[in-house]
Amino acid sequence: MAAPNIVNVTTITGVTSAFAGIAVTTGGRGSLGITTVVSNPASSGKVLKINSLVAAAIGATTGVTVQYYDNAAHTGAANTVSIALTASVPTYSSLVVISKENAVYLPENTSLGAFAQPNTGNIDVICSYEEIS
Repeated sequence: MAAPNIVNVTTITGVTSAFAGIAVTTGGRGSLGITTVVSNPASSGKVLKINSLVAAAIGATTGVTVQYYDNAAHTGAANTVSIALTASVPTYSSLVVISKENAVYLPENTSLGAFAQPNTGNIDVICSYEEIS
């Protein structure tokens, strides 16, 4: 099914997802772990509008990477686009990666994944989005 026409929608559902201590990676494209923050499966009949994604450093200063995957499962993604690449999140602070001013739409069979840099503090992530159908 094709993504819905967002001008003529029947349902908009607000969703918030939160992840404490996201995955850590040491290799390319998240070879040791990616936390899937939001996924829009193939044939969902929905488009997801990401309104905000905030990363918080719990402990030492650390970096966070947020990527867009052209496959909902991200492991089979042919293309990966970085939205934030090793963005520094100061100790006990937050970093707004996506906001209403730079919203991202996820069509069917796409996802957003995040991972923290190794040997540093932990990163928590919270994401607010709308399911549009």
